[in-house]
Amino acid sequence: MTKQFRIIYKSAIIILAIASAMMIGAIILWTIGADVLKTYAVILFEPLKSTLSISEVLLRAIPLTLIALGISVAYRSGIINIGAEGQMAMGILGTTAVALLFPDLPKPVLMPMAILAGALCGAFWGFIPGVLKAKLQVSELLSTVMLNYIAAQFYTFFLRGPMLDPAEITMGSGTPQSMRLTKNIWLTRFLPGTRLHTGLFLALALALIIYLVLWKTSFGFKMRAAGASARAAKYGGINVSWYLVIAMAISGAFAGIAGFVEVAGVHRRAIEGITGGYGFSGIVVALFGGLHPAGIIPASFFFGLLIVGSEMTQRMVGVPANMVNVLQGIIILVIVSTQMVLADPYLMEKVWRKFQKLTYHTKEVEA
Repeated sequence: MTKQFRIIYKSAIIILAIASAMMIGAIILWTIGADVLKTYAVILFEPLKSTLSISEVLLRAIPLTLIALGISVAYRSGIINIGAEGQMAMGILGTTAVALLFPDLPKPVLMPMAILAGALCGAFWGFIPGVLKAKLQVSELLSTVMLNYIAAQFYTFFLRGPMLDPAEITMGSGTPQSMRLTKNIWLTRFLPGTRLHTGLFLALALALIIYLVLWKTSFGFKMRAAGASARAAKYGGINVSWYLVIAMAISGAFAGIAGFVEVAGVHRRAIEGITGGYGFSGIVVALFGGLHPAGIIPASFFFGLLIVGSEMTQRMVGVPANMVNVLQGIIILVIVSTQMVLADPYLMEKVWRKFQKLTYHTKEVEA
């Protein structure tokens, strides 16, 4: 089997997968009576027509990138993290707590403290299912989902109790939100007239760090080895359980940092619904990006485009904004199916033999 055939085979499978996703999405849009071509045009191109809308796409891409990076670390280490939504919420609580307790600290001191608090709270929430998996063989799918619910209750409790804005109590409205956080933790908005902030550069820097750690260090090699084959890694002297726990803690820390970025760069106070489903969308981004920083960055932009575009479809073509959830579900199914096909060496060999047979018959006819 030639290298050229492998490249053509994989490219063909990917193109077929993209076409299938577009076709399934088109059928669903047609079923609800939407103009398919116009809807796709709005989703994919309308957000790119102005600086403001492009900045909003990038704004959505920042937390998606951070969460997807963390999920890729866990996945490559042999554990699946679907608890990023809860880890992000805990990161927001940690960041908010530090900002409320130490509002007068100078920015060069308070900002690192807030980032660290967010990362540590997220890491702790990831550490729990990591330990349960490594020591007690508790399914991480079950534990991370349950911890999402627990984190949501913690978040609601603090917003309606200890962190509730005193102004809400005075006015009697009781809206569950913290007071506006000190400017000493705000991320700078560097593009005039937009909400785009310096968290973008933080996400890109962390993507580079993850790449260097996972692919250029012995520590990263051991993590990937543990994920590729736990039995072989144990035989090679790698403490697989230890790396599972570390991977989940790192994954949770990245979700916690995403929480810091969202509260310090966009809302500047803790509010209900601030996680915006990023924890679940980040899983799709990580898979779509091939669990590699080089793929996650463009995948985050693409999903940011889907989110902003889907918001535009509601007012421009009358398609419900939650259709993006349907499209994400389709993409997940297509990605999983594509990965299964690409990972099947027997299918590739079968196609190669048929290709050789076809080539041989063609040459016979020409002769």
